Amino acid sequence: MAHHFDKSRLPSRHTTVGPERAPHRSFLYAMGLTDAEIAQPFVGVATCWNEAAPCNITLSRQAQAVKLGVKAGGGTPREFTTITVTDGIAMGHQGMKSSLVSREVIADSVELTMRGHCYDALVGLAGCDKSLPGMMMAMVRLNVPSVFIYGGTILPGRFRGKDVTVQDVYEAVGSYQAGQISEDELHALECVACPSAGSCGGQFTANTMACVSEALGLALPGSTGAPAPYESRDAFAEASGKAVMNLLARDLRPRDIVTRKALENAAAVVAASGGSTNVALHLPAIAHEAGIDFDLNAVAEIFKRTPYIADLKPGGRYLAKDLFEIGGVSVILKALLDGGYLHGDCITVTGKMIAENLADVVFPTNQDIVRPISDPITTTGGVVGLRGTLAPEGAIVKVAGMTDLKFRGPARCFASEEAAFDAVQKREYKPGEVIVIRYEGPKGGPGMREMLATTAAIYGQGMGDKVALITDGRFSGATRGFCVGHVGPEAAVGGPIALLKDGDIITIDAELGTLDVEFSAEELEARRKEWRPRRHDFQSGALWKFAQTVGPAAKGAVTHPGATAETHTYADI
Repeated sequence: MAHHFDKSRLPSRHTTVGPERAPHRSFLYAMGLTDAEIAQPFVGVATCWNEAAPCNITLSRQAQAVKLGVKAGGGTPREFTTITVTDGIAMGHQGMKSSLVSREVIADSVELTMRGHCYDALVGLAGCDKSLPGMMMAMVRLNVPSVFIYGGTILPGRFRGKDVTVQDVYEAVGSYQAGQISEDELHALECVACPSAGSCGGQFTANTMACVSEALGLALPGSTGAPAPYESRDAFAEASGKAVMNLLARDLRPRDIVTRKALENAAAVVAASGGSTNVALHLPAIAHEAGIDFDLNAVAEIFKRTPYIADLKPGGRYLAKDLFEIGGVSVILKALLDGGYLHGDCITVTGKMIAENLADVVFPTNQDIVRPISDPITTTGGVVGLRGTLAPEGAIVKVAGMTDLKFRGPARCFASEEAAFDAVQKREYKPGEVIVIRYEGPKGGPGMREMLATTAAIYGQGMGDKVALITDGRFSGATRGFCVGHVGPEAAVGGPIALLKDGDIITIDAELGTLDVEFSAEELEARRKEWRPRRHDFQSGALWKFAQTVGPAAKGAVTHPGATAETHTYADI
């Protein structure tokens, strides 16, 4: 049903109403808009469409369906695009320094486009890791009625009778280096691992953040599940366009939806699904846009009290497509709600509370992808927060699929991922060691790189359970093994990780939630006096700019003061 709107209270009145806006309207006529269309609310339809990777390639098609929904609801859609830096392509080289920075650029560019053209509402489509939180951050920052929609997961590849993902290719590189497979076998795998459009297929960062979008209430129920090539996605895209017009009619905004309780729901679905550690950056960053203090340690508290129930890769056996086929993230949410682990009274983009959205969902019993709450894989979440003398601000580790949650060993220190990867390739490390990769944090990298190439190579060499790895950088959602990221304060600002020396004994205890180094406070202080900051290689450009403004990982690695410093929101202009 098409709504009728009073433009006198909407941002687009500044570009479309009154004799003084005749020049502005002349641009709109040039694009074929009618008087009736100019009189309607203007809805930004933002996508991250590009030809960088399969995660983004279908977003342009899906945007056309969104626009149909906006028109049906009485709005005038205005499509625009923003960037993505796709981690799968950026991984394992200097390009990964651009990844986290791109989250800020996505949020900033959507904000600037919406502000510059005075759009009244927003539908955001995103496909790969940083574009999901970037788009949601922009929605909360602008606080115009908004709906998020995911581009969809990739279909699984098949290799030697098994489902495979890009994670298997990364690990096969390590197997090739260890002489366990031939170059021909590696090539055969790489040719079949990614057979369609869509985001990486396990519970890696993109699919984890897609689950978050439904749990937060910013996406329509069920909209994240269907794989990218499925045309059923178009129906959800069209419904999202209609939904944003309903929100505009009701004046229901993202900050009405993204509350402390909603953020706790989002953290719970990550814990229950063994999701990506990167969520410990993205949830605090989304919260920051709403003026809510919800840092890494607050996220970790939810992780600690939530059971791990979804047997998804990389820690488990199944893929996002498998979860979709038994009912999608709604099944996980329903189990959490019935078990008392979800706040059911949070409003969502349907205009209803999350418990109402889940009322008709029946937990499927003839499957082993999502376990019932009464029989979890583990009683605490698949991701664990750590704190201690080595990480006073906190750190994060994914324990999904691990059996031994404690590790103690001597440090082996590297000042960059390249140095560590080179040592791993040459097998210049020993079982029992804790590999330390530092100066890869938000400021120090700059850009806080993911370490999938290194961790996958260790796994491929059969050493995944024989060493641990800690870093002030990040890990991919596809990382597995005893890999601790986001160690803060980071090395670049003189955090304890900067003061480590080879042979220092490090203790990691994911049961107690601790990360400590076994030397005295006096020794730490003596080393601190000797420490000198390092100069990184990026002394101009976007990476320099990011390093100047970025805050600690524990607070989301954000680059501006957030909603607490606002004097007004864009939506109220």
